Amino acid sequence: MNHYMKANYHTHTIRCKHAEDSERDYIETAISMGMEVLGFSDHIPCPFSDGFVSTIRMDMEQADEYVQTIRSLAREYEGKIRLFVGFEAEYIPEFFEAQMEMLHRVHADYLIMGQHFLVREPDAVYTGAPTQSEAFLKDYVDSVIAGMETGAFLYLAHPDLIHFEGPDAVYEREMTRLCEALYDLRIPLEINLLGLMQQRHYPRERFWQIPGRIGNRVVLGVDAHKASQICSSEAYEQAMKMAEKYGLRVEEKLEGFLHDD
Repeated sequence: MNHYMKANYHTHTIRCKHAEDSERDYIETAISMGMEVLGFSDHIPCPFSDGFVSTIRMDMEQADEYVQTIRSLAREYEGKIRLFVGFEAEYIPEFFEAQMEMLHRVHADYLIMGQHFLVREPDAVYTGAPTQSEAFLKDYVDSVIAGMETGAFLYLAHPDLIHFEGPDAVYEREMTRLCEALYDLRIPLEINLLGLMQQRHYPRERFWQIPGRIGNRVVLGVDAHKASQICSSEAYEQAMKMAEKYGLRVEEKLEGFLHDD
């Protein structure tokens, strides 16, 4: 392969309790693929007040160690690859203020939105579960737009995660509303490579024709949960073919970090 992605900002660690391999494994794999930038964006912790312990994200107490680990590795690998550290977060107003305070306290570089849930996790329905509820689709779009209007998020991961199986006209209307809002905000949409690798219901052709028509900014994200996923040239090629099919211009590197040097 003559060309591979230069940057990936969507990488997880074992702290989320459903990923594998060490940070060093991801970094070495990225270097072997010729990447210039690797961003870690593990699932953000939530300050649950009732003692609930999530099985899909780190605890609040782990945030400092997480950031410090990536910072130490960034110094070690200086000159070989640029490393950034951030979080993937749902926009849930109940937690947002405390999470932003934590984000600034640990000096994280960026935040991406992965809207897996619309409310606090113990009470939530996974947005990737099949649904025919028009109200749920509308709530998803409303939630994403509200979160993006805060200006806190670098981009929207797997925007087509919402698994709506209802009428095409309803899906077209609501997702057009989402894409138009993010176009106006200049916030990129992510083509998710993990979805391609694992043949999930996303990326969806049904969705990507919409940003192709509107002209949204687009980025690729591996969504890596193990190091070997960093080097999936097949998924990369599939994503680029989809981008070409719908006239999407993929941006290789992003700016606008909270604490970029």
